[in-house]
Amino acid sequence: MGLRVAVVGATGNVGREMLNILDERLFPADEVAALASSRSIGVEVSYGDKTLKVKNLESFDFSGYDLCLMSAGGSVSKEWSPRIGAQGCVIIDNSSAWRMDPRVPLIVPEVNPEAVSGFDKLNIIANPNCSTAQLVVALKPLHDAAGIKRVVVATYQSVSGTGKDAMEELWTQTRAIYVNDPIVTEVYPKQIAFNVIPHGGDFMEDGYTTEEWKMTVETKKILDPRIKLTATSVRVPVFVGHSEAVHIEFENPISADEARELLREAPGVMVIDKREDGGYMTPVEASGEWATYVSRIREDPTVENGLALWVVSDNLRKGAALNAIQIAELMMNRGLFRRLPS
Repeated sequence: MGLRVAVVGATGNVGREMLNILDERLFPADEVAALASSRSIGVEVSYGDKTLKVKNLESFDFSGYDLCLMSAGGSVSKEWSPRIGAQGCVIIDNSSAWRMDPRVPLIVPEVNPEAVSGFDKLNIIANPNCSTAQLVVALKPLHDAAGIKRVVVATYQSVSGTGKDAMEELWTQTRAIYVNDPIVTEVYPKQIAFNVIPHGGDFMEDGYTTEEWKMTVETKKILDPRIKLTATSVRVPVFVGHSEAVHIEFENPISADEARELLREAPGVMVIDKREDGGYMTPVEASGEWATYVSRIREDPTVENGLALWVVSDNLRKGAALNAIQIAELMMNRGLFRRLPS
């Protein structure tokens, strides 16, 4: 017996990727519904070799549905997720709306699968921020081995993390430069083509941005509240794939060789770390792939028990759609959906 699945936000970058991954991973769905706002009614989206017509979220009947993959933004999730959950349908939400709610588990299956058991308070499970997801996959085996005290991370985040309009802005600005047209900035506060912007989300009173704050608090909730983390989030002119330069200080000694072997055995991690030209991963190569890639593993001599890493992943996959579907698979394996035998 399969599940009845609804994908909310099916016309967006992440929603379309969710439909792709449901098909690619042969997720046991008896029925899949594509939902969005009223302005997208009738838009066609692909689900494997099928074409689904988008239905209106506001008039959709969720009774009898088992799983809702929610990727329609925080305000939509705040309004609709409790209503959907009250009908017995489990929501896996990709927005930031529920991540820090103590009633809602925040899950990366390779890192804290045991936390999924707390989903039934609201029938909502939160997906972490895309940058956090790939980071904690890489940190988990190292933390288990040597105990992480402090993390300093700089992100190199692709424009797809902001959405389709941002991808279009990068494309149109790049073309404008080549044909000498005016540069129009609408999504980002400064030109993104051939530039980098040290600004993700909104600025907070302490000078950090909300994108940086999310990485800090989400890492604590998922991995360990004792970990200290500081982040600088940078948007770069890349269409898909987030990269991170990560510096870690440990409680106990750990060598680069030890870390490399631990990461090679860790779930969800692929180590590409040859100390030669091209012996590392970049966003172009990670695009469309499942794994979190770790390269440039080396000891940091500026702190006691320090390592430095380069971490790359497809933000639309592991950072969003793939992680959500892995959570659903985890629930299935544990018999947590109401219509399936435990």
